[in-house]
Amino acid sequence: MDSSDTMTAPLCFIENGLDGLLRVNPEALDFLANHNEPVVVVSTVGLYRTGKSYLMNWLAGKMQGFSLGSTIQSHTKGIWMWCLPHPLRSDHSLILLDTEGLGDVSKGDQRNDSWIFALAVLLSSTLVYNSMGTIDQYALEKLYFVTELTDLIKVEANEDFHEDDEIEYLKIFPTFVWCVRDFSLELKIEGQAVTQDEYLEHALLLKKGNSKKVMEYNLPRQCIRNFFPKRKCFVFVRPVARDLHTVALVPEQKLDQGFVQECQRFCNYIHQTSQLKCLKGGHIITGRMLGMLASSYVSAISSGAVPCLDDAVTSMAKIENAAAVREASDHYRRQMEHQLAKMPMETRELSDIHGVCEKEALEIFMQRSFKDQHQDYQKQLVCDLAHQYLDVCQKNQQLSVGKCQALLQSLSVDMERKLQEGIYTRAGGYQLYLADRNAMVSKYQATPGKGMQAEVVLADFLKRKQIEAGTILQAEKKLSQAEKLLASEAEKVALMEQVNKAWEEELFCLKQLREDERRTNEENLHQMRIKIAEEREEMLKEQEQALESLMAEQKAVLEKGFQEKAELIEEQIQQLKAQEQQTWAGGLVGILDFVSILRSIFNAARAFATSFIGEAD
Repeated sequence: MDSSDTMTAPLCFIENGLDGLLRVNPEALDFLANHNEPVVVVSTVGLYRTGKSYLMNWLAGKMQGFSLGSTIQSHTKGIWMWCLPHPLRSDHSLILLDTEGLGDVSKGDQRNDSWIFALAVLLSSTLVYNSMGTIDQYALEKLYFVTELTDLIKVEANEDFHEDDEIEYLKIFPTFVWCVRDFSLELKIEGQAVTQDEYLEHALLLKKGNSKKVMEYNLPRQCIRNFFPKRKCFVFVRPVARDLHTVALVPEQKLDQGFVQECQRFCNYIHQTSQLKCLKGGHIITGRMLGMLASSYVSAISSGAVPCLDDAVTSMAKIENAAAVREASDHYRRQMEHQLAKMPMETRELSDIHGVCEKEALEIFMQRSFKDQHQDYQKQLVCDLAHQYLDVCQKNQQLSVGKCQALLQSLSVDMERKLQEGIYTRAGGYQLYLADRNAMVSKYQATPGKGMQAEVVLADFLKRKQIEAGTILQAEKKLSQAEKLLASEAEKVALMEQVNKAWEEELFCLKQLREDERRTNEENLHQMRIKIAEEREEMLKEQEQALESLMAEQKAVLEKGFQEKAELIEEQIQQLKAQEQQTWAGGLVGILDFVSILRSIFNAARAFATSFIGEAD
C-alpha cells in the first residue's frame, strides 16, 4: 500500500446523525476513491459496552486506535473505518469497520440499530459478533437483528425473486465469528470437554416442536444456521481482574495471559482466513468500490427503501465499466502516441504495433469490467479503438505523403535546374532527361522510411511530370517521329506500371485493415472466452460452497431428527444444482451473442476504413 493510502488512525465511515439518519462521510469516500487495492473487510458488531473496539485494535496491531468508551453509554457512533496494509498479503488492504454499539437505550431507535447491523453484513467479508458472558438464550435473543436480515437486505431487483430463498444469501453473506468475552465457565457439555466451535454449534441446536415458545427459541438459531454456514467461535477470559474501563492503558505483559493468547489466536485466524470482499459472482472489491457500495446502500436506506445488492452492483458496474473503457482507451492512446516519433512507417509495421496495443487495452478492460450486460461497454471500447487506429493510420498516411513529397522535391532539384537552363531541350536532351529521372527514381526507391504512401506519391509525381516529359520528347532532334512515338508509348507503359504499384499499395493497406479487423475479432473472442470462463468458474465455486453448506446443514438436522427441515433443504440443494447447469450453459450463449455483436461493429468499421482508403485515392 502506498504511504498516501495508509490511515494513521480510524476515520468515521458512515455517520449516524442526531436526526437518526445515516450518511457516508465524504472524507472517507475521498480516501477510498484513490484506493485501488483488493480489500479484506472485517466488521465487528454487538451490544454497546462489550469491548468491540478494544478487540478491533488488537486486529490492527495497536493498543489504541478505535475509540474506547469508559461509561455505560455507547461510545462509537455510526461505523468507523481503519484501512491498513494487510499483514500477510502484499498489495492488499485490511479494512476494519467498528460499528456503533447496539441496544443503547438512550438512542431509542431499534430500527437504526438494525440498519447498522445490516450495513456491517453487506460491507464485510468477515463479521465479528461480540457478546459478554455465555452463549445462552438471552445472548441469542439480543441477536434478534439476524432474524430481520431478509427484511433489511434485498438480493435481487427481480420482482419474481423470493426473499425467503436463503440460497442467494448464502452466496453473499460473510463468515460469522462469535467472540464471547469475560467467559468464566468450563468448556464442557454433559461432562465432556468440547472445543469452542463445538460450544457454538451446541448453542445453535434446534428444538423439536411447533409451539410458539419453540419457534421463538429456534428462530435466531435457524437464521444464523441459514445465513452464516461458515462459523467460528472464540471465548476470552477477563483481560484484567478489575477496572475494565482502563484496560486500554494496561500493557500487554500485565494482561491475563490466557486472554492475550486467545487474542493472538483470534488475530491469526482473521488475518489468515478472512477472504477478499467480493461481489456475487466472485468479482473482487477494491477500496474505491467499497465506497461506492456503501454510498448506494446508505442512499437506499435514507430514501426509505431496502438496500438491494443487485441494484447497488448494477449502479457500480456502470461507473466501473465506463472507467474501464476510459482506462483501456487511454492506455491504447498513450502507447500509440509513443510511436509517432517512428512515423511514417510501413502498413504492416503499424498494424503489428496496433495489435499489441489493442491486446493490452482489452486485457486492461477485462480486468476491471464486470457485469457488462450484452457487452455494451466492450462494444464501446472496440469502436473507440477502431476509430483511434484509423485516425493513426490517417496521420501515418499524411506523414508518409509529406515525407515522400519532400524527398522527391529534394531529389529533383538538379533536374529542375537543368530544365530551367534548357539542357533537356538540346539535342540528346530527352535521353539525358530519361537517365536523370530514372536515377532520381532509383534513389527515391532506395531511401528507407518513406512509409505507406511511397508508391502512391511517386505515381502522382510522375503523372504531374508527364506533360513535361512529352514536351522534352517532342523537342528532341535526334529521334525520328517513329522513335518518338515508341518513346511516348514507353512513357505510358512506365507510368501505368507505377500506377498499378500505387493501386497495389492501396489495396494492401485495405487488405491489412481487414486483417486487423479479423485479428481484433479473434482477440475479442479470446478475451471474452477467458472472461466468461473465469466468471463461470467463480460462480460455480460460489455455488459449490453454498451446496456444501446446505448439505452439511441437511446432515446436521437429519441427525437431530428434523426430517421436514431436511426435505426443505433438499429442495434448495436441487435448485442450486439446477443453477449450476444453467451456469455451464450460459457461457456458450454469451460467446455466440458476442460474435453477432462484433459483426455489426466491424461492418461499421469496415465501411469507415473503406471510405478512408477511397479518400486517399
